[in-house]
Amino acid sequence: MRYLRLVRSFVAVAFQNLLAYQLNFWISLLHTLLGFGTGLLGMVVLFSQVDSIQGWTLSSTLALLGTYLMLGALRNLFIGPSLEALAGMDGEIWTGTFDFTLLRPVDVQFLASVRHWRPLALIDLVLGGGVLAASVVHMGQTLTLVNLVAFAIALIAAVAVLYAILLAFSGLVFWSPGFLFTWLFNAFFQMARYPVGIYPGWLRLVLTWVVPVGVMTTVPAQALSGGLAPGALLGAVALAAALFAGATGLFRTGLRRYASASS
Repeated sequence: MRYLRLVRSFVAVAFQNLLAYQLNFWISLLHTLLGFGTGLLGMVVLFSQVDSIQGWTLSSTLALLGTYLMLGALRNLFIGPSLEALAGMDGEIWTGTFDFTLLRPVDVQFLASVRHWRPLALIDLVLGGGVLAASVVHMGQTLTLVNLVAFAIALIAAVAVLYAILLAFSGLVFWSPGFLFTWLFNAFFQMARYPVGIYPGWLRLVLTWVVPVGVMTTVPAQALSGGLAPGALLGAVALAAALFAGATGLFRTGLRRYASASS
């Protein structure tokens, strides 16, 4: 309950900051809608020329796009802002203000992961949910409880993979503060808006096993459409658990390398 109260306080402060700068809200809303509209329009235009791409129809690709938007929204809502404040440019590790975070009587990983929120990302979350609903309607088939449960499990696993990768990259900054590892991840994450199967073989391997951003969107989309084998779902959950454990270990190892700004 203590941690939940802390999260509630962080969210409340974020909304207060948002209300203090209302013009930023409208500018961000316009930017979000333009980006969403152009991306969706491009997909509709593409599938007006072909029926499917590597077995992916318009409805299944919409499911993938909706998943991508929801993951991007969750990243921008709290995971990205919090870890960027720690390991990004002018972050706490660079400036040495991480000392104050270490002194607080709360788990460091928890505090570094949830303390900064961007409420405007909720708009992207709603848009992503809308695209998912549109994909289900376009499929023209009844959505079963099994598909819903499989999608929920796959989406939770995808969020865990996303968090684990960003946490691991943030942990690497303890070894190399001058290199912004998250910038490298951004380039790969953009590729997750398209099915992994459309990429060349070598890139498909990279997006599946090296930087598994393809697993984050492809697996939930397949689960929603009913085209995901149970073994693939179990594999995604196992991968998420392994990455989460590994990233946590890497981050805590990096903490021991941190030299105080006062030392």
